[in-house]
Amino acid sequence: MRWLYIHGFNSSSQSGKAQETKRYLAAHGRETDWLCPDLSHYPSQAIEQLTTLMKQCAEPPVLIGSSLGGFYATVLVARFNLKAVLINPAVTPSQLLKPALNTLQKSWYGDSTYFFTQTHLNELLALELSAPLYPDNILMMQEKGDEVLDWTQAAHYYRDCHQLIFNGGDHGFTRYRMVLGLIEQFFNIN
Repeated sequence: MRWLYIHGFNSSSQSGKAQETKRYLAAHGRETDWLCPDLSHYPSQAIEQLTTLMKQCAEPPVLIGSSLGGFYATVLVARFNLKAVLINPAVTPSQLLKPALNTLQKSWYGDSTYFFTQTHLNELLALELSAPLYPDNILMMQEKGDEVLDWTQAAHYYRDCHQLIFNGGDHGFTRYRMVLGLIEQFFNIN
């Protein structure tokens, strides 16, 4: 079973959680099961990249999405009826990222930059769902100490999904290494 890790806003395959996922799978002799593309900063292109990658897999992958990647994973679950674990997911990124409008953005990993425009917000808005589809396929994990996202929004939006909500932590999800075994168990439940 391939694990498709979907990184967050201005992140990449070099993020801490992406690399921790890669190490976890390698430690279990499954290094070739890790997928993590560096996504376009344009949401429509990012979804297209993910869709193309999924179609290249012999069997549908399972998804792990962090922050904006959690939003993208929710969209992909709705489109393809996949299983996903969401880590501190963004619920309405078109609202969340409004303050970034007309600003220069820089990748957390590398030197690439781009200008965040209304087109980005419009593409995010076009992807937003009123509620998650296939809620039994989603496990949402949230840390209440997330300084970027209001954990109560995700708890409400994903209320029909499986949830693990932890006290403390931060937007990086401090317990990630500890929950990888739980993530694998969730993926193995039929």
